[in-house]
Amino acid sequence: MKLLGLLGGMSSASTALYYERLNAGARARLGGLHGANLLIRSVDFAPIAQMQDEGNWAAMGDQLAAEAIALERAGAEMVLLATNTMHKLAPQIGDALSVPFLHIGDATAKAIRASGYSSPGLMATAFTMEQTFYTDRLRAAGLAPVIPVAEDRRLVHRIIYDELCKGIISETSRIAYVDVAQHLKAAGADCLILGCTEVGMLLSNENAPLQVFDTTHIHCDAALDWALVPAQVPA
Repeated sequence: MKLLGLLGGMSSASTALYYERLNAGARARLGGLHGANLLIRSVDFAPIAQMQDEGNWAAMGDQLAAEAIALERAGAEMVLLATNTMHKLAPQIGDALSVPFLHIGDATAKAIRASGYSSPGLMATAFTMEQTFYTDRLRAAGLAPVIPVAEDRRLVHRIIYDELCKGIISETSRIAYVDVAQHLKAAGADCLILGCTEVGMLLSNENAPLQVFDTTHIHCDAALDWALVPAQVPA
């Protein structure tokens, strides 16, 4: 199995989900006592969240590119950024690497297209819903994303930062998220992107009114697909 570099901590709650999913996936595919072959760099999210609020994306890009380079130098053969929002900086991070960088938006769009859907509702941070770095990626893949109305966007964002990033799971917030998903369905969405790596803490196919595409699961599964491909023997 190839060595995956996981750049996480944004938040630590979602990075724990990545660790669990990658190891469970490796065990399911390989059996026995197998687990994922991982290098993990988990950063302190508080300073990054402050820079997000300040709009200081250039400094965050420099920091995360340096962290990704460190993973590569430590032996990572592919780098995963365990967050949707910070994929705003994917070009800067990917350009700094000589190993593959697996984009969460590309993996998600591929999964949606393969399942026959075309108009995904997007529940994510305000940055991901309101800026174009993510939705443009989906549109380039032939999808027509549906974005929540302003009030719902504020609600989804607040719950992510005030609760989910801190590991807090509230039944009241779960119900609120289901309501937002219902609104997206009414607006024409035919499926639902859990477009923040923590949203799956509240929503799943068991309670959502639309077929769910959990970006954490998709990203991890795509990474394992790549990591478990046998090395090519030179002719």
